[in-house]
Amino acid sequence: MFLSALLAATILPFSSEVVLLTLYTNGLSPVFLLLVASLGNVLGSLINYALGYRYGEIVATRWLRVNESSFTRAQNTFTRWGQWSLFLCWVPIVGDPITLVAGVLRSNFSFFPMQCRNK
Repeated sequence: MFLSALLAATILPFSSEVVLLTLYTNGLSPVFLLLVASLGNVLGSLINYALGYRYGEIVATRWLRVNESSFTRAQNTFTRWGQWSLFLCWVPIVGDPITLVAGVLRSNFSFFPMQCRNK
């Protein structure tokens, strides 16, 4: 569960719902699954933040092949809404890029983990 949640929270195209449902139907505790999944999600979001912080635009434009105008639009949106946009980091598809852009723009790290724990 931890690995699937971690991968799902990174910029990789992965989903952890099937793993979660399978483990739950096989009798694992929902509280345990929630704790393990939350830990994996937070760590995955921190990986995105670190990638953005360390490699910046290179990750988005070269590795993920995001065009310059889309990347600039994401930066402008994050700049406009600031750290409050991190409340949306749990949203599928848009959440992972938000955590990456937070790293690129050097968002306050102490605020970051509090917003991405409930992914």
